[in-house]
Amino acid sequence: MEDFYYFDDDDSSLNDSYDYSYEHSVCDKEAVRSFGGVFLPVIYALALVVGLAGNALVVVVYTSKVRLRTLTDVCILNLAISDLLLLFTLPFWAADAVHGWRLGSAACKITSFVYSTNFSCGMLLLACISVDRYRAVTQNPTGRTGTSPRIRKQWLLVCVALWAVAGFLGLPELLFSTVKHTHHRMMCTAMYPPSMARPAKAALELLEVTLRFLLPFLVMVVCYCLVGRALSQAAGVRRDRKWRALRVLLAVVAVFLLTQLPYNVVKLCRAMDIIYILVTDCEVSKGLDRAIQVTESLALAHACINPLLYAFIGSSFRGHVLKVAKRLGQRLGRHPRHVSEEPAVEIALNMHTQTQSQSGSEDQDTSTFTI
Repeated sequence: MEDFYYFDDDDSSLNDSYDYSYEHSVCDKEAVRSFGGVFLPVIYALALVVGLAGNALVVVVYTSKVRLRTLTDVCILNLAISDLLLLFTLPFWAADAVHGWRLGSAACKITSFVYSTNFSCGMLLLACISVDRYRAVTQNPTGRTGTSPRIRKQWLLVCVALWAVAGFLGLPELLFSTVKHTHHRMMCTAMYPPSMARPAKAALELLEVTLRFLLPFLVMVVCYCLVGRALSQAAGVRRDRKWRALRVLLAVVAVFLLTQLPYNVVKLCRAMDIIYILVTDCEVSKGLDRAIQVTESLALAHACINPLLYAFIGSSFRGHVLKVAKRLGQRLGRHPRHVSEEPAVEIALNMHTQTQSQSGSEDQDTSTFTI
């Protein structure tokens, strides 16, 4: 979890605050603490309720006898699990914003590690989904792929690698997070050895901006541009289906950019401040603290939107939801009226052969781009 630098003691160490003595006076940030104590719990509560409902439904559907037919399916399931783990840390940070940290150093380390790891994993999984969609369009002439044990093992290795990279990014939180006592409260924050505080903080900020934002964003833009070009040139697919798929791709990239760009711009500014000590005014420092609070909350909203963008928007997923609901109704002894299941519009794109549109079923193995 990002530590918000609003201490107002005279400790100018970069371990825990940006509160330098501006013009030989201490910068009082009680207003920033008060703002965070009201704003953050409200936002975190909303994110927890909305995100928990959507991501839990994705996990239930994908684990209830629904075959994971593609790497994208596997990544969507892992994305939902990652978002759930991220959201489960929010009540702890909400309590921290109001009362300070009261759960001890071990809980501080674990909660910080879980938050950082799953935030990173979510971004990496989004990049993996875009790569798999691109691969499905350009490298599968028939638009179909097998689900042999070898291929499933490859999917498992990809997901393990992504979780390992995310865990590596969260390792500093596990090693250095501790409870810091100030004049006002106990706070969970990262404490680095004095000799490495400045370079460590700057390096970690830049590394997170690169791996959590720049790399996933560039991968998504390149892959979806190529997918969009192939889709627009595909023969045998109705024009309205093409544009619907293009709008989905555009929405995915736009939502990622709108939710993640502000937060990473602020993080980049903070990294530059660590390196060059650019902030020398108390009010500017307060503004930077508030900007971190607001933009990070906006970035967390992506965990709530992911189910809509990557699962609910697909008619095949909606069909699976109906199947799960039907099974549940049957188990409860109810006899609901028959509800027709909307078939998935799965567009198999191939630049050299005629494109085919196939209705989805649980027995169908395909790597097609599903709308």
